[in-house]
Amino acid sequence: MRADRLVSLVLLLRRHGRMSAPALARELEVSTRTVLRDIEALSAAGVPVYAERGRHGGFALLPGFRTDLTGLNHDEALALLIAGSRRGAQAFGLGSALASAMLKVVDALPESHRENAADAARRLLVDPDTDLLSRRQAPDDVPDTVMAEVRRAVLGGRRLRIRYEAWNEPARWRTVDPVGLVTVRGLGYLLAARSGADRTYRLSRILAAEELPEPAQRPAHVDLSRAWQERSTRFRTGGDQVTVLLRLDPARRADLVETALAVLTEESDPDGWLRLEATFQDPRHAEWALWQLAANAEALAPNWLRESLHARATEMAERYKTS
Repeated sequence: MRADRLVSLVLLLRRHGRMSAPALARELEVSTRTVLRDIEALSAAGVPVYAERGRHGGFALLPGFRTDLTGLNHDEALALLIAGSRRGAQAFGLGSALASAMLKVVDALPESHRENAADAARRLLVDPDTDLLSRRQAPDDVPDTVMAEVRRAVLGGRRLRIRYEAWNEPARWRTVDPVGLVTVRGLGYLLAARSGADRTYRLSRILAAEELPEPAQRPAHVDLSRAWQERSTRFRTGGDQVTVLLRLDPARRADLVETALAVLTEESDPDGWLRLEATFQDPRHAEWALWQLAANAEALAPNWLRESLHARATEMAERYKTS
């Protein structure tokens, strides 16, 4: 890992000309002290890196210095293969590998093309952290050590032992046969089999992971897109589904359709509102979805949902009541 970081450090200096130690530390995701040690190691290895003092100083390479820095490592090559989605690389713990790989790709370009490519990259932004309404995307936070073990088991075809915390259940250890990794809107999932049955695990709920030496019991080939579609269908049609009868302002119909698993029936009431039957994954999902619609919707049945929404609205009104 240190060798890759030293290569990345040289490539950063070649690309930017001069960089301060704090700036290098941010790019390499290490401490300033580590950067200083790496600079010393480069100098000892004969790389002509020198320090410039002053407010605009930093570290730089002697003009005209070039060396052979070709060769992507495994994680960098993997990161480039999924570079179509920056969030995909982040979700699978390959964000730093992607940054390092892209430095090597830029450095491998002919000098006449390098500046054009850099300018083009600055003019294209894919999947930013926030949308026009400043709503921030919140991808899953998975510790690097956990993600590395999971990724290694998936790609190496080994069994995996995970400490998993399912919703509303205490965390416990499970041994699974990993099939593949999927990222959807910044959320990561592990597709696996357990005792021969298909299982899907949210990566952010894996608290610890350990790759085991024995091979995973899984098919030699997998159509991950099809496997994900099949599991998504089972998820939508299984579990503790709830059917809700509700009235809805037509202006919020698109919001309901996007949230509900399915709309079973739909008709218009005399006042212009819609009367629908919709299914939700479970009671928690139903309550959350109706609460998002606020006064633009009214749950007519089941009664427990009306009571739950009434209790929540009463508590909110009491909190904001003017004294």
